[in-house]
Amino acid sequence: MALAAIVGRPNVGKSTLFNKLTGRRTSIVDDAPGITRDRIYGKADWLGREFMLVDTGGIEDSKDEIMSAMRAQAQLAIDTADVIIFVTDIRSGVTAGDSEVAVILQKSGKPVVLCVNKCDNVGENPPELYEFYNLGLGEPLPVSSVHGHGTGDLLDEVIKHFTQPDMEAEDIDSAVTAVAIIGKPNAGKSSLVNKIAGENRVIVSEIAGTTRDAIDTPVEFKGEKYILIDTAGLRRKSKVRAGENVEKYSALRAFMAVDRADVCVMMIDAEEGFTEQDSKVAGYTHDKGKASIIAINKWDLIEKNDKTMREFTDKLEKDFSFMKYAPFVFISAKTGQRIDKLFELIKYTSEQNARRISTGLLNDMLAIATARVQPPTDKGKRLKLFYITQASVKPPTFVVFCNRIDLFHFSYQRYIENQIRETFGMDGTPIVIIPRERGE
Repeated sequence: MALAAIVGRPNVGKSTLFNKLTGRRTSIVDDAPGITRDRIYGKADWLGREFMLVDTGGIEDSKDEIMSAMRAQAQLAIDTADVIIFVTDIRSGVTAGDSEVAVILQKSGKPVVLCVNKCDNVGENPPELYEFYNLGLGEPLPVSSVHGHGTGDLLDEVIKHFTQPDMEAEDIDSAVTAVAIIGKPNAGKSSLVNKIAGENRVIVSEIAGTTRDAIDTPVEFKGEKYILIDTAGLRRKSKVRAGENVEKYSALRAFMAVDRADVCVMMIDAEEGFTEQDSKVAGYTHDKGKASIIAINKWDLIEKNDKTMREFTDKLEKDFSFMKYAPFVFISAKTGQRIDKLFELIKYTSEQNARRISTGLLNDMLAIATARVQPPTDKGKRLKLFYITQASVKPPTFVVFCNRIDLFHFSYQRYIENQIRETFGMDGTPIVIIPRERGE
């Protein structure tokens, strides 16, 4: 599939244009410059041509660590793109920064479409537009990314530069497993994605909270295809300052990433251990019925003896008592330790989350379970479980028909859940049990 990259100085409206062209609010938009730090991908469609669009951080020369990483990310997007959309701002005119970016683009040898953004008045082209011819990148196209004016002409120009659609171009199919990497800032989520992808796909910095958007990275492992969604770290509410909208959006984005995922990998910093934020995001993952794995990262930094892993596991089992089904894996994103094991667990838990069990087998299990532990009674009336069937998958959901719902207490539901797990496995996935009175 063809790829178009949106580049330009910080705060010229690249993310607003990206959101307008993809028709989804994928990139964070804010008045503070430098909000988009990584490459954000989205699908766009124009006149029957589907292509990928990438939104990059602003290109700016700076000693600042984040700014120089943004510049490297933009360069990486330029190198991989078929067409570049260079966004400038009519209000500020041609700046020294624009001229520098133009030089980089001319050197790249890639086709460039020059977009002059923030032309919000409909009608004749503003006289200031002609100044942009000085950049030496051809005809400047007036666009208002907020209102959508001029985006049709812009897209016409973009798709002109694409080669004919190639038949062998692989589209992402539904067999791909989406994996959300979630957890606190600086737990090593981006380092893990980069280690697996084998390139600097996501900015990695010692500064907590560097990844602000959710980033999708396609990878392949032992012939299986995955999409890794690296999410912004969730900070404690007290750390999300009233004025810092970025963090607010990022927390929302992390929850949205969980919604999109098939499997959630909960990253725990081995040096810090389990925290309140970990509990919140894990709780959300559990409520959404996602397959889950708890990955303890930075295990290479822990001084160990023969009991360390067991002690750490015992403590985490107490912390994650509401997610007893989630397997643990001790990894190092930096060295790549046990990443193979992590992928085996991702594949296995994803299969368990989508597993169906025949009604016959379920009812055999129910008969044995109720004979082993009698259902509870109340005032001489005993609970009777007549029948069980699986209603849906992701998560596996079972409907149990009984004589009285009020007698089917939580503790006996938990017992039936444990019997399902004991008989059929179902590791790594929550199970939902829905009681129904016969006749409902």
